[in-house]
Amino acid sequence: MIDSIEAMEQIVIIDLGSSHNQALTRKIREMDVFSQVVPFTATAEDIQKLGDVKGIIIAGESGMINDTDQFELDPAIFDLAVPILGIGTGMQYLTKFYGGELGLMPKVNNELETIQVVDNEQGLFKAIPQADVVMLSHARETVAVPHGAVVSATSEHLPIVAFEDTVKHRYGIHFHPAADETVHGNDILHSFLYGICSATGNWNMENFINIEIAKIRETVGDKKVLLALSGGVDSSVVGVLLQRAIGDQLTCIFVDHGLLRKNEGDEVMEALGQFGLNIRRVNAKDHFFKELKGETDPEEKRKIIGREFIEVFDDQVEKVGHIDFLAQGTIYSDIIESLSMTGQVIKSHHNVGGLPEDMTFELIEPVSLLFKDEVRQLGLALGMPESIVWRQPFPGPGLGVRVLGEITDEKVELVREADAIFREEIANAGLDRDIWQYFAVLPNIQSVGQKHGRRTYDHTIALRAVHSVDAITSDYARIPWDVLDKVSARIVNEVDGVNRVVYDMTPKPPATIEWE
Repeated sequence: MIDSIEAMEQIVIIDLGSSHNQALTRKIREMDVFSQVVPFTATAEDIQKLGDVKGIIIAGESGMINDTDQFELDPAIFDLAVPILGIGTGMQYLTKFYGGELGLMPKVNNELETIQVVDNEQGLFKAIPQADVVMLSHARETVAVPHGAVVSATSEHLPIVAFEDTVKHRYGIHFHPAADETVHGNDILHSFLYGICSATGNWNMENFINIEIAKIRETVGDKKVLLALSGGVDSSVVGVLLQRAIGDQLTCIFVDHGLLRKNEGDEVMEALGQFGLNIRRVNAKDHFFKELKGETDPEEKRKIIGREFIEVFDDQVEKVGHIDFLAQGTIYSDIIESLSMTGQVIKSHHNVGGLPEDMTFELIEPVSLLFKDEVRQLGLALGMPESIVWRQPFPGPGLGVRVLGEITDEKVELVREADAIFREEIANAGLDRDIWQYFAVLPNIQSVGQKHGRRTYDHTIALRAVHSVDAITSDYARIPWDVLDKVSARIVNEVDGVNRVVYDMTPKPPATIEWE
């Protein structure tokens, strides 16, 4: 039985600044091998401490001109007796380290290109078609392979697309296998994991649950844990996992600020109550709405909601009594985005959002090694209902950022009802698992219309639906017109005070996903 993450087979990804490394980590885990990202400053000793490392991937964007001059890896990493795959900049680094030669391309561009595989009977390209399509980034290239290596793939414009040294077990590819455009990228990764690194595939939710429960019990002992329960996927799954591990040592505080989706508070209480969670639900709607009265600036509204949440939460902590640990639903993408892999932080992250500094808790983050889709898998493995596990992403300020202008009871109710109709029809159309996020917005625009034979001057509802992986970029969802037609008809007929529905077709950037 595997009793720790360190005992689990894993692939370590050294980040040289690749936008594909989250996708790469996810793809490896989907192949049942645990993987995690470390900054290029990690030492060989750091990597060995991670546990049963079966292989290393060094990955960066090959479109960066001076990238190999920017990074200085610990030379001892190359003395580790594990296979190493260099991707993009990683290939260039291996080329330099092992005595090959680099050259500069005349221009930088990304384009699909057909490569020719030299040997598809063994090695990295085993069982890959001899002609394969990949996305190549041209900038700096390998013009002479390292000592002992041979060319394993080539193309019309790039003589050395890949090389292999089967004695040292060092491999380099000029393209990124995790890019969607690389047709057989998953097959190449599979060959590296199972053919070259000899992984057996022991990453699964059953193992993770056993490991994490044992870790929580060892950390907490007989002390008490507090969880700020938002009703979202991450905190809900954390709550059920903690309950299984420590039972009534866990207390959950669920602050209902009156800005939740339709029936959401009751659904959360009912669904999670079945797991025996001790949940203190705080109905603070009147308190929040009083503080928000008259405020129209979006940033000020966010600050007010955040500030009042902290006050309400702090007040409840005092009522609960002494607490030793604070649990958070931080996930792995939060960790990656917060790490300065190449000296540049993608974005800062603080899951709770500014709790008072004098709160002396130790932090517990049980799902901090999991991506969002893995958190959902964990929830299902714990027996949680799909209505909770597949709940749509929802901002902390709730409907407060989906009502433009002043927040009032009437406006919140309009957007709440419209949003419920939109979500219901998306589910009825079987699109709820395909679209990353979808919701209704009240833009605070009124216009002339006609309902039931009478002139109206009512509100407009905007519908927003996007496809995304990490929320950093997104594109609008191409929802079938008949579905949008049904949603629009239901909203204007069933929601009093609405006479117009529009659909937001703007990607991010230039727009953001939320309107405020």
